[in-house]
Amino acid sequence: MLLTRPSHVQALCRHLLTKRVDLCLTGQRAPERCGQHPPSYQLLVPYVVTSWRRVSSVPPGESGQVGHDKGTPQNSETALQENGVQGGRRRRAWERSLSPLERISRLLPQDSLTEDILHLRAKPREEQSDQEGSLTSEAHATKPTGAADSSEPRDPSSREVPFKPGDLVLAEFRMKHRVEFRKMFSLSSEGKLHSNWGLVHHQDIVGRLPGQVLRTSTGIRFLMRRPALDEFVLLMKRGPTISYPKDVNAMLMMMDVSEGDWVLETGSGSGAMTLFLSRAVPPGGDGVVSVGSRGRVVSFEVRSDHHDRAARNFQRWRSAWEVAHREEWPDNVAFINKDVSNAASDISEVTFDSVALDMLNPQVALPVVHRHLKQGAVCAVYLANITQVVDLLEGVRHYRLPFFCEKVTEVTHRHWLVAPVLRKDGTNVPRVPPAGVRGQEGEPGSKGQDQPEDPTDQEEGLLETVMGRPFGTVPYVARPHHEQGSHTAFLVKLRKFLPVPHLPHTRDC
Repeated sequence: MLLTRPSHVQALCRHLLTKRVDLCLTGQRAPERCGQHPPSYQLLVPYVVTSWRRVSSVPPGESGQVGHDKGTPQNSETALQENGVQGGRRRRAWERSLSPLERISRLLPQDSLTEDILHLRAKPREEQSDQEGSLTSEAHATKPTGAADSSEPRDPSSREVPFKPGDLVLAEFRMKHRVEFRKMFSLSSEGKLHSNWGLVHHQDIVGRLPGQVLRTSTGIRFLMRRPALDEFVLLMKRGPTISYPKDVNAMLMMMDVSEGDWVLETGSGSGAMTLFLSRAVPPGGDGVVSVGSRGRVVSFEVRSDHHDRAARNFQRWRSAWEVAHREEWPDNVAFINKDVSNAASDISEVTFDSVALDMLNPQVALPVVHRHLKQGAVCAVYLANITQVVDLLEGVRHYRLPFFCEKVTEVTHRHWLVAPVLRKDGTNVPRVPPAGVRGQEGEPGSKGQDQPEDPTDQEEGLLETVMGRPFGTVPYVARPHHEQGSHTAFLVKLRKFLPVPHLPHTRDC
C-alpha cells in the first residue's frame, strides 16, 4: 500500500502542497499526473489543504501575494470554497508545536485511525492542559490579597491632591540654567504673590495640581509646586544659621537612626535638624512617617527666641503636610527651653539611642550627655570651625570621657552644568562631523540645524529644548558650575565605649 511507509506519505504531501493542487482542484488541468493514485488523492486532498491552513504562517486573505517559487497555493481559498472544505484555525506562536505523529495523523481520515493512535494524540493535550491549569492556580495563589483586580479601572490621578488654602507653594522661575526667582509662601483664598516678574493671585493657584506653569501679570511663566523638606528648611524663616541638608543627611547616617529610637538634640536653632530627625526613619506601626510609635526626639535650646522659632517652623511644616497629604505628621518632638548642662534631672529616666550636638562648646555638655547614651551608640557633633574640633577632642581627653573619635569629615557638593551649546543669539550650535565625513545632518550649514530658538521661551525662563532633531546631533557642554557651595561645617563622629577596668598589679600595654 502507498500509505504503509512514512516516506510515501511525505512524498505525497510535498506533491499535493505544490501549485499543481490548485490546478487539479479547479479543473484547469487534466489530472494525468495526479491520477497515478486516484483513491489516495481523493482521500487526502481535503485533509492536506486543511492541515496546510492550520500550520501556514500566511493568512488566508494574503495567500495570493506569496510568490510561485515557494510552492504556496495561490487559489487555495477558491478551492476550499468549491470543495466545501472548512479550514482550521492557524496555530499561534505561543502554542505547542505539532509532533510528527500529529502531523501525519491529521492527514488521514479520523475514522481510519486506531485507538492507540487516538490515545497517543490525546495524551500531550492532557499534559498541556494540566500544566496550564497548574500555572493558573499558582498565579492566583501568589497574587497579593490586597492587590486590585486588573480588570478594574484604575485612576492614576487618585493620589494627586490639588492646591488648597493653607498649602505651602514654591514658585520658581529659571532662565539660562539659573534660578532667577524662588519664593515659598502659604496659600490663601485672597492673597497675592508679588515679584519683580509680575503678580499672581492665589485664587488662580487654588484648585490646580502641583507642577503646573502659570503666567504672571507681565507674561512670565512661574512653575508652581510643593516644596520638599530640604527646600522648606532652606527657605523657612530662620533665627540662627541652620544645619544644611547635606550635613544633616551625613549626620543621620552616622547616628544610624531607626524606628523606635529616642534621639537627643542639643541646639534646636531654627528647627532644621529637628525636622529631619522627626522624619529620619521609615513608617512605624501606625503607617505614618515618624520615629515610630515609641520613638521621640528631645530637643534642648538655651535661647528662648531660638526655641520659639524652631517650634513655629516645626508646626508650620506639620500643618502644610496635613493639607497636602491628607494625613497628620507625627507630633514626636519635645522642645525644651533649657541649657542641657543643667538638664540632668529632665533626662534622668531616659536612655538615648543617639545624640546630635550643635552648639559652640559641645565638650561642656558631654559630661552630662554621656551618662544617658547607650553603650556603643554614636554622638554626632556639628562644628563650624576646625579649632572647635580640636577643643572638643581635648575636652574628651581631659575629662577622660568614654568616647573615641571615629572620624572627622566635611561634606562638599560639586554642581555641574550639562546643557546644549547655544550661541549668544540663542541659536543651537550644530555638531561638527569628523574630518573627511560629509553630508551628515550635524554638518555646519546643513538644513534645519541652525534654526533659532523661540526668543520668548528664553526670556520667560523655560528650559531650551531642541525638538525634531536626530539623536546625537546636538552638542552639549559639561563642566563644573561657576557657582559652587563652600564649606559649611565639620562633622565629628564619637563612639561611646565601655572602658576596661584597671586591675591591680598589671602593667599598661
